[in-house]
Amino acid sequence: MKKKVHVVGAVIENKDGEIMAALRGPDMSLPNYWEFPGGKIEANETKQEALKREIYEELGCIIEVLEPVEDTTYEYENVIVRLETFMAKVVEGTPKVSEHADLKWIPREKLFSLNWAPADIPAIEKLSISKVIK
Repeated sequence: MKKKVHVVGAVIENKDGEIMAALRGPDMSLPNYWEFPGGKIEANETKQEALKREIYEELGCIIEVLEPVEDTTYEYENVIVRLETFMAKVVEGTPKVSEHADLKWIPREKLFSLNWAPADIPAIEKLSISKVIK
């Protein structure tokens, strides 16, 4: 039986309407795929708390977690991942690469130009068709 993991991802949008993409490094599972930064939800943590903690650990900045984007379950070769993505914005600090190989701000209309991890694609599809309401 495959292991199941429940993770959260931050769809971080900047003031120019660009979305942050994080490149998985060569030593990570799913190497060289782009993803929304985030990670596993720990025991006794809400999804929002987990996301704030993971982004602080991975990117060294503080985010505000906004509305949910997508809730996807994807079966990889060795694991079943449930990924819940949330819109977010940086409220303190500047995102810096630590765990990932690269970070990139990308306009919504160019999101599909990157090679995304399969679990992230339903959120990309939703973001590509939605318009930002300011």
